[in-house]
Amino acid sequence: MKIWLNGLSGNIEQINGLNHYIGMKFISVNDFKEFKILPYVFGALTLVGLAAAIVKSRKFLWTWFVGLCLFAVVGFNDFYMWEYNYGHKLNPHAAIKVEGMNYQPPLFGYKQLLNFTAGSLPDTGGILVGIGGLLAAVALFYKPRLSPNKTK
Repeated sequence: MKIWLNGLSGNIEQINGLNHYIGMKFISVNDFKEFKILPYVFGALTLVGLAAAIVKSRKFLWTWFVGLCLFAVVGFNDFYMWEYNYGHKLNPHAAIKVEGMNYQPPLFGYKQLLNFTAGSLPDTGGILVGIGGLLAAVALFYKPRLSPNKTK
């Protein structure tokens, strides 16, 4: 399954078909208000980033960097809470019950859940946003050293 800014793709029907046996809620795009909001938030971040590049404003770059960091913190927290609820709030009438077992997928990496391996990794878009954030941090925090023979 792939999670985009505005929806889901992949074998969602197959995942839902398997997960209902252990009591997990069906995954549906309609359950995510985030898909209606995220394209606008990310669009605004993109515009601030482009404005910072065009006008070469350190203030705009700080605004973009702080906005991107807040976007990441809020986004990861929201995703973690979704995963937590998805893996812990199980239907008590499920066909398969394992006492004390929860089925929360990992935020990053892989996790064995009974006889399945669940994985969660960023795809191309997430990696590119991360690289952009790292480059902005370098631009904001790196101060080049002047050689002893040169003056400001």
